Amino acid sequence: MADGKVDGANAESRRHRVPIGAESLKAFAHPLRMAMYAELQRLGSATASQLGRSLGESSGQTSYHLRQLERHGFVEDDPHHSGGRERWWRPVGFDLTESELERDPATAGPVRAILQQVIAERSAALTGWFNAHQPGADDDSLLSSVTLSLTAPEVTALTTDLSELLERHLAAVRDRPVPDGARRIRVHTDVFPLPGESSTAG
Repeated sequence: MADGKVDGANAESRRHRVPIGAESLKAFAHPLRMAMYAELQRLGSATASQLGRSLGESSGQTSYHLRQLERHGFVEDDPHHSGGRERWWRPVGFDLTESELERDPATAGPVRAILQQVIAERSAALTGWFNAHQPGADDDSLLSSVTLSLTAPEVTALTTDLSELLERHLAAVRDRPVPDGARRIRVHTDVFPLPGESSTAG
């Protein structure tokens, strides 16, 4: 999330080049659909049956909600799993940048639900990493936090640079077969104003 921007992209997904609209937003802001999307991000791709087992739902339920997510462009076929009996799905990244959606009473609730889901999922991912972490493990993990005093144009420049850097790495691996020895790596990028803060030293 970057100043109200929610980025659902991951290493196998494509970004929507335009922000999602109100109809798609409302369709996505369903508890099971958001949970399924988060699970697809964690796994990279999965079938309806696999998602059902993981989330304690029937494959009929997950199949229905996957079709709804596909209708609004949030999931797509995984080209690395084709020709089997079951359809494999992967998440499609998206940007939620329209501030009007958060101000509109008709869409403010779904926006907040998505923001809460993003924050909860990031917290769960970090907690899972911490619980599984072995002291001295050579996994190149990085936890970093920096606080700066920036003008609005400087914030825009920072978020643009970060997004372009991530997009270059995403583009390099997006549609290749997963090589031997590769691990799924999560990257979180959060840029947001501290509440109650005015101009102070960085």
